[in-house]
Order: sequence, then structure tokens, then C-alpha cells
Amino acid sequence: MLDKYITPVIKPILTPLVTALYQRNISADQLTFFGFIIGVLAVPLLYFQLWYWALAAIILNRIFDGLDGELARYAKQDSSAGGYLDITLDFLFYAAIPLGFILANPEQNAIAGAVLLASFIGTGSSFLAFAIAAEKFKINKPQFKYKSFYYLNGLTEGTETIALFVAFCLWPEHFSFLALIFSAACAITIFTRIHGGYHTLKQQDVDFKQATKKDNSD
Repeated sequence: MLDKYITPVIKPILTPLVTALYQRNISADQLTFFGFIIGVLAVPLLYFQLWYWALAAIILNRIFDGLDGELARYAKQDSSAGGYLDITLDFLFYAAIPLGFILANPEQNAIAGAVLLASFIGTGSSFLAFAIAAEKFKINKPQFKYKSFYYLNGLTEGTETIALFVAFCLWPEHFSFLALIFSAACAITIFTRIHGGYHTLKQQDVDFKQATKKDNSD
């Protein structure tokens, strides 16, 4: 929900870093990979309940995630392969953080963590499945023109998820409560994405068949 507002604010801040990285011949894919490694280091840190160190790893991961896309566009290195690597490692990172809290306190966090992970599967699958169909129909992506593929909006997007992870680290004793509240918000996102995506693609199918029929008649 907040991604389209936060991204334009962050982009100018990253520009000096992007320029410096480009001058040092660092590639966007390298940033994606090393950012992911830093992010998953949060899992053992969470296991040992080193909350603030884990928070630092999470924040660094997000900084790298912002830098890799900007660097790819600045260096004209943006590609489908890079976009694929980025989104795949992002989703693995998103799944790793709840796992870290489950490992830190299984008795207290396991059920809420499992519910949260299930909700992440729902938001992720509804998001990526629509992106595949959107590419087929060449549906415009006016709010995220710089992305490698179509971004289907929702109540819980990247910004909200990172805010949740920050809250987890600041108040780990409230993990279960926060996870269940966010899972409920994810359920709304899943419903609206499936509902909106289904009807959008259904209309696209109708328009495509009508256009094909008209071309054949001509």
C-alpha cells in the first residue's frame, strides 16, 4: 500500500551511493546476492535473541535491495534475469525472518509464525501469478514503471512487511500478536488481489478474443 509513496522518496537518497558503486564496477546482481546473504544472517542472530543485530541485518538487506535496482537502471544493466534473481531472493528473505523468530522461541512463536508464513505464500503467489498473466497481455504498470514486471497492489506490500520486521525486533515479546494481526491484513490483500486479478484477466481474455475475431474477419 505504501510502496508507491515511499519509493519516490528513497530513490534520490540512493543516487550518490549508486554512482559510487557504478564507478567501482560493482554489478546489480552482486548487490542482490550479497544483500541476501546479509539478510539471512538475521536468522542465527534471531535464534540467539540478538534482536538489534538482527534488525541491523534486516535494514542492510533492504538498503541493498533498493540499491540493486537503482544500479541496474543507472548502468543500463536491468534484465529479466536480474529481476528474477531479485524477487526470488526477496521472498526467501521474507520467509527467513519469521523462521528466525520461531527458532528463537518455538513454544510461543510457532503457531503465529506458521500462520504468517502461510499468509506470505498467499500474498506472494497472488502477486507473482498475476505478474505472469500481466506480461502475457502486456498490461501497463503505471505505478511501478521501473520494475521488471507488473506489481499488483495490496494492503500489505514490501514497506509494510519491513515495518513489521522492525517491530518484531523492537518488541520480540509481542511477536505472536503482531504476526497474527499482520496475517489478517495479508488475508485482505490476498482476497483483493485474487478478486481484482481474476476479473481484470477475465476482461483481458474477452478483449483478446474479440480482437482476434475481428482480425480474422478482416
